[in-house]
Amino acid sequence: MLDYQFYGLNAGGYHLTNLILHIFSTLMLFWLFRRMTQKMWRSAFVAAFFALHPLHVESVAWIAERKDVLSAFFFMLTLCLYVYYTEKPDINKYLLVVFCFACGLMSKPIVVTLPVVMILLDYWPLKRLWRLREKIPFTVLSVVVCVVTFYTQYKPFVKDFPLNSRVANALVSFVTYLEKTFWPHNLAVFYPFVDKLPVCQVLGSAILIIVISVAVVTVAKKLPCLLVGWLWYVTILLPVIGIVQVGNHSVADRYMYLPLIGIGIMMAWGMPLLFQDIKIRKNILFPAGIATIAILAILTWQQCGYWKNSIILFSRALQVTSNNYIAYNNRGVDYDEVERYQEAIKDYNEAISLMPNYQEAYNNRGISYGKLGRYQLAINDFNKIIDLNPNHVKAYYNRGLVYFIEGNKELGCRDAQKACILGDCKLLEYAKSRKFCY
Repeated sequence: MLDYQFYGLNAGGYHLTNLILHIFSTLMLFWLFRRMTQKMWRSAFVAAFFALHPLHVESVAWIAERKDVLSAFFFMLTLCLYVYYTEKPDINKYLLVVFCFACGLMSKPIVVTLPVVMILLDYWPLKRLWRLREKIPFTVLSVVVCVVTFYTQYKPFVKDFPLNSRVANALVSFVTYLEKTFWPHNLAVFYPFVDKLPVCQVLGSAILIIVISVAVVTVAKKLPCLLVGWLWYVTILLPVIGIVQVGNHSVADRYMYLPLIGIGIMMAWGMPLLFQDIKIRKNILFPAGIATIAILAILTWQQCGYWKNSIILFSRALQVTSNNYIAYNNRGVDYDEVERYQEAIKDYNEAISLMPNYQEAYNNRGISYGKLGRYQLAINDFNKIIDLNPNHVKAYYNRGLVYFIEGNKELGCRDAQKACILGDCKLLEYAKSRKFCY
């Protein structure tokens, strides 16, 4: 609402707000680790790694993902205030931390992981005694939000994958995100869920996760930064890793918005500790860090180009993924909006060939057929949807509309009434205003 007051329907303004929030989060991230560790260049690397990684293009460039950058803003603000509170505790500072945490939860539920992150920072670099009692209000709020989110985000129309498939996908996803962190190639707006992953890939991913976990625990006393970085990554990623299913995707770039910081911590503090020689740090690690950030910046600029418009975006997704029925459907919608109906129908056909019972694609294809005047084909698609789902309100609405266009008032009124019973009375009201129905 506030954006609309400033920018109206100018999309550039909304993009600007996302960018501003992203920049503020980056600055707070730098301040946070600079304050805790007194290490300026390492803190700068973590902040730059966060700011310029191409995995973050989706969260910043996609206006609808405002919740990512807004929740990250409050996430960082809460941590900054928490560190300020730990330096000289008092009730006013504490209440301010709780307030900002609550604002973050209202932005996006992923902020429920913040109490764990606070405990991690207590361990390193703050090195303060774990005061678990002070985390109770944060934990209570997190539990409430978890319960509410589970029930509100459950979508019965989303394909329900079996538990073993979801666990397998979760294991592979942990490694996939690591791969995309260090080699950010073939990024897409949507990655379809794979029902059956190769057993060797699942086992290999599980072994790698175990090896890394054991390694960071083993060296935790000498290198606590590695344990904290790894647990930061795992903890924040765990709620969206896919064990609890909220969509038909296998992974999503936006889910790495906050977890990526953990990998940055491991790199920024782990690498210098592996090379104690000052000359090596100065002549190799420092230039390597600069080069890494420069390469990421170039890749991010390139990735931004794919977000120029939706057709380019989904075309890119189809180039770098396979069996992506949702990308075909969504590109079809975009073709339809610019009156490229034949291309839209071709994409819907591809989506349906990959997912034969994909109701949304049938509905969209029926709309395109209707705009081309191929009414019987449109009716056939809406009939197919109703066969699959007798309570699909859009199918009744659209089929009724086609009947009215054809002059079949009796069937049109019947569908308009059914659509109204299911919750959409617009067509029936229109029909009554035109004396088609009584």
